[in-house]
Order: sequence, then C-alpha cells, then structure tokens
Amino acid sequence: MKYVINAILAVIVLADVSLAQAISGEALFAKTCGTGYCHASKGVGGGAPRLAARSLSPEYIRDRVTNGVPGTGMAAYKATMKAPELNAVIAYVVSLSGGAVGGPQPPRRTFTGAAEQGRLLFSEATRGFTRCSTCHQANGLGIPVAPPFARIPATVDALKSLVTPRVSTAKVSGESMPALLLARRAQEVKFYDLTSSPPVLRTLQPDAVAITEGSSWMHASVLGTYTDMELAAVLAFLRAP
Repeated sequence: MKYVINAILAVIVLADVSLAQAISGEALFAKTCGTGYCHASKGVGGGAPRLAARSLSPEYIRDRVTNGVPGTGMAAYKATMKAPELNAVIAYVVSLSGGAVGGPQPPRRTFTGAAEQGRLLFSEATRGFTRCSTCHQANGLGIPVAPPFARIPATVDALKSLVTPRVSTAKVSGESMPALLLARRAQEVKFYDLTSSPPVLRTLQPDAVAITEGSSWMHASVLGTYTDMELAAVLAFLRAP
C-alpha cells in the first residue's frame, strides 16, 4: 500500500510540474511563436501550420522544438533557449496539441489533386514572406491582412492583372508608400504599409500621415516566386468547394 500511495503522489507531482511548465511556456510561446506570421496565438495557425488539437506526439513536438525543421522558418530552439525554457515551451505545445488549451479545433479540410498542391503552395514555408498566406487567408490557412476574396480570378492572367482598388498612397515624413487602409479616425490612422513583405502595420496620428486615393502598387508585384503552373494550382485550392 505504501508503494501505491508513493506512486500516486509521484504522478500528482509530475502532473503539477507539467501544468506549471505549460503555464510558463505559454508566455514564452507568445513571444517566439505566437505571432500571426508564425503559429499564431494559442497555436491556431498563421503563416506556419496549426498546432492546436493536432494530437501530435510529445516526442515529435520535442524534436521539432529542439532541433527545428531545416529549410523552413522553424528554428532549432536548443540554440537560443535554456533547458527549463525549452521544456516549458514543449509542455505548452503538447497541451495545445491535445486540445487542453484553447478548446478543440475543427478538423482540417482535405483536398485532392491540384487543389491539394495549391494548398501546399499557398502557405509553403520555404517561400518565406513571399507566400500567399502572408497576406491572405483561405480555408483556415494564412493571415487576413487583405480582405476576404470577393471573387476568385478565373485564370492566372486575371490573377496577375488583379486590380487593387483598396490600396491608397500614404505620405509619412515626406516618404510615400502603398497603403492598405484599415481605419481612419479622429484619433488615429491605421494601415498596412505594403512597401515590403511582410506588410508593416502602422498606427499614426492623423496629422502625421496624408492619405490619397490610388496607388501604382500592383498585386502582380508579389507573385514573382510562383510559376504560372503553381499559380493555377493555388487558384484550384481557392476555388475548392
């Protein structure tokens, strides 16, 4: 009986340690991985894949967090974190993957053929910030910098020549930049600066920025890393029912 009680107490202590690690790991995750361009808050997925409710094994998570994924934006955190920090992040991601934090997530849709190829291309990590998911969200993937798709272009040529009527020109301290305007209020002007990828969210006082309609910025300017065949696959993904 004594051994049974000791074993139970040991399990309770380990559970408490794991929970404490997960709580500590949440703060570390938010700083390093929880941005929209990475795994996003609570691991729901942004520029990087969703972690929440994936049922990933603790061994798999430990390996990826510790050693990273070569050729992608997933760094090997053993080089930058101390062991207690590393263990805390791993414990938190394990809790996310099991659905304990943030609640259950709906299962990911499945695609086939060109649509599946397009899904992979849409958020392909090796493209860095030039991938579509840097600014667009579709079928649960990506970051909604741009508004939702009102109509999917019928062809690759139509995609390349896509007009961007919502892009204006902002002038700040004598410098002009293409701007996707989000809010224009008495106390602030908020917009995405599209000069480079990823777009930079700026919030300025109204007297610090001048907004004029129209811009020479074109959607085609950010499609350069994709071939026409790859763009056709992306369109198949966007059109998938």
